[in-house]
Amino acid sequence: MFSSYFESSAMGELLRLQKACHGYASCCSREAASAGRRRRAVVVSSSSAPAGLTCPSPKRPLNSSVLEADHLKGSGDSANAGLRIGESIMAASREVVRIAAIADLHYGKLSQGALLPLFARITESADVLVISGDMTDYGLADEARLLAKDLTTALRIPVIGVLGNHDYEAGQHQEIRHILTDAGAVILDGETFETHGVGFAGVKGFAGGFGRGALGPWGEDIVKRFVHEAVDEALKLETALARLRNEHRIALLHYAPIRGTVEGEPLEIFPYLGCSRLEEPLTRYPVTAVFHGHAHHGQPTGRTTGDVPVYNVSLPLLRELTPDAPYRIIEVPAPTSATVPQH
Repeated sequence: MFSSYFESSAMGELLRLQKACHGYASCCSREAASAGRRRRAVVVSSSSAPAGLTCPSPKRPLNSSVLEADHLKGSGDSANAGLRIGESIMAASREVVRIAAIADLHYGKLSQGALLPLFARITESADVLVISGDMTDYGLADEARLLAKDLTTALRIPVIGVLGNHDYEAGQHQEIRHILTDAGAVILDGETFETHGVGFAGVKGFAGGFGRGALGPWGEDIVKRFVHEAVDEALKLETALARLRNEHRIALLHYAPIRGTVEGEPLEIFPYLGCSRLEEPLTRYPVTAVFHGHAHHGQPTGRTTGDVPVYNVSLPLLRELTPDAPYRIIEVPAPTSATVPQH
């Protein structure tokens, strides 16, 4: 392609451009090579991490395609200054998409401003923020307005979330969703969303227990309705995942889909913290990672039976583990233009 240009009358102009850009290209090549060496070092170190359902530290990589970032180090990219939620700019040369996750914010009437430093830090450290439910404390629209104000003040990256059980407490969950959506956040309830080439599917989920202890649809109608709610949430998640065609898919829940990440909570309340029916769609469709909240004293990481990493990102839990940076960051490889779905 370039030979035809050089044979044209524009040859001289191209030569001048080539000379002018030579120094810049050399600089970029050195920087890219350096970044590549750092990236390879991270991948090599992650491959030696021991396997297991849980781990005491939220920083241990769980598989080779999902790298857990050292989120104590932010990028400090000033290019995002002045952007609204959902209008972040990711460098074209970046090799990964950084996904920050948190849950159980429990915004109350006195919470305004309390998480501004945390949101600002996440903006510097990540390309996307996901919030796994319990945005509010008592499910009040006024609480959501305070959260929306703080989100728009401090965050300059896309925000994707699902509602939690607390957000339903006052029967104002639809209004809460509208308030947060108007602020620029994307609140999922069986829908999907794509950003930076990564697909997200989200539902609230529901309770019911795990494995052989899961409640079955037997006996009184009220028990059957309870189980039916869990089944409906699982079907919504499955339908959403089926719509995604991205190379990397993230499942976003409030309730836990596995028992492993609720271990540490009182055994008696396990059935109220999640349901293994939510795990079934995660085995039918390829998922890169799963985020949930709700289990304030559970385990930070676990795996599905299909070996998909599951992250409990409840804020009270992460404050115990990493008080200086109580959020999770994972990195997934940025898709190439050939793998990004075309719409």
